[in-house]
Amino acid sequence: MSEAPIKPPVEVKYTQLLIDGKFVDAASGKTFQTLDPRTGEVIANVAEGDAEDINRAVAAARKAFDEGPWPKMTAYERQKVLLRFANLLEQHNAEIAALETWDSGKPYEQAKIEASMMTRLMRYNAGWADKIHGLTVPADGPFHMQTLYEPIGVAGGIIPWNFPLPMYAWKVGPAIACGCTVVLKPAEQTPLTALLVSKLLYEAGLPPGVLNVIPGYGPTAGAALASHMDVDKLAFTGSTETGKIVLDLATKSNLKGVHLELGGKSPFIVCEDADVDKAVELAHLALFFNQGECCAAGSRTFVHESIYDEFVQKAKQRALKRSVGDPFKEGVEQGPQIDAEQFNKVLKYIKSGVESGATLESGGERLGDKGYYIKPTVFSNVKDDMLIAKDEIFGPVQTIFKFKDLDEVIRRANSTRYGLAAGVFSQNVDTINTLSRALKAGTIWVNCYDIFDAALPFGGYKMSGHGRENGFNGLENYLQVKSVCTPLVNPAWL
Repeated sequence: MSEAPIKPPVEVKYTQLLIDGKFVDAASGKTFQTLDPRTGEVIANVAEGDAEDINRAVAAARKAFDEGPWPKMTAYERQKVLLRFANLLEQHNAEIAALETWDSGKPYEQAKIEASMMTRLMRYNAGWADKIHGLTVPADGPFHMQTLYEPIGVAGGIIPWNFPLPMYAWKVGPAIACGCTVVLKPAEQTPLTALLVSKLLYEAGLPPGVLNVIPGYGPTAGAALASHMDVDKLAFTGSTETGKIVLDLATKSNLKGVHLELGGKSPFIVCEDADVDKAVELAHLALFFNQGECCAAGSRTFVHESIYDEFVQKAKQRALKRSVGDPFKEGVEQGPQIDAEQFNKVLKYIKSGVESGATLESGGERLGDKGYYIKPTVFSNVKDDMLIAKDEIFGPVQTIFKFKDLDEVIRRANSTRYGLAAGVFSQNVDTINTLSRALKAGTIWVNCYDIFDAALPFGGYKMSGHGRENGFNGLENYLQVKSVCTPLVNPAWL
């Protein structure tokens, strides 16, 4: 880690707020620093939005919805704008990915895949734009009865720092496909790509005010958006603790609908019939992907007692082989954690694991003396009551548990306040079906992990949130259902 950081192949173009289709300074004139996780050095100074800027953005979005062309435009015309946007995303894939890597620390090759995923999500939502329609309902009397789907209005979106590009698409894509207008607050750690891709969306033909982007901090900009009386819908992805605050603010204001995608402590269950080598590799991916900064990470690895010792030794060896370094360097699997706060939080959890009696098999400390790099860490002999077993660590820390039978592992896997995802590794169909139905989680991955699709709903049980994103479920978040009943005068059949 003594090598000089690789110069990012990209420049920062946009650092202001985006309101009513124009880049503008914050009303206060304040800026904040966005940092390079590889070094802790400043990338750029970004306009710091606050409540006054949220008010400006919501006013622009409201005017665009009430008076502008977007909601009244034909669905086909909205679809064309979204498809042009997707084409621009494809053309700028490398630039978008490089900016994302620079700002978030994730490997460049991974960022390119996420930029492509964003393109796919936008095309998927574009495809729905002219296929949203209501129903004609059979009536018991001389009436014509129908339902209409209408855009809900001004939608607020608050997205996290771990997957800024897909989360942007999950929030903005369905909202504008339905005819809504949007105010988006990106995470303060990763504001740059949201500004860049929003500029491309306006280049694709989006009318002024339909999308507004306000970088800023949660307690100021985020809270103002959640509590705003003129926002009709809010979608939030982030921690469970912050999600509670967001929901409370929304409820105490205008009772706006809120979609929440929150934290997780997902089990990854390796059954006794598993191919150990394949299971080790998949469990490694399930936890260490994206530096472990993933809400759906398979962060509790349950392994059957008959293969436990072999699994632990091979998991240790795989972690030791994991390539950690500059995310712009070819072949690197793991970059730095997002910032000093998250870096220190992960190290505290590692210390807690050691002090509580878990066996540290690998890692457990920072890598190098610059940036926020942590060695891939594996704990064995983890007990369910340890903090590392209960809390969402959000870092490269794998915890491996031993179990005896299905009844036991189902009970233990479900003994958590979270329910976002789960992984099952087995060759037995009955075992797979039993676990898939018994586990209380919104997504079950069988002999795979972290497989997402634009058409597949994603969301959590329990304190992992409520509501679903992706598929038609994702569009329903931004639609109102209206029932219309009209008398029929002298119908021929009565």
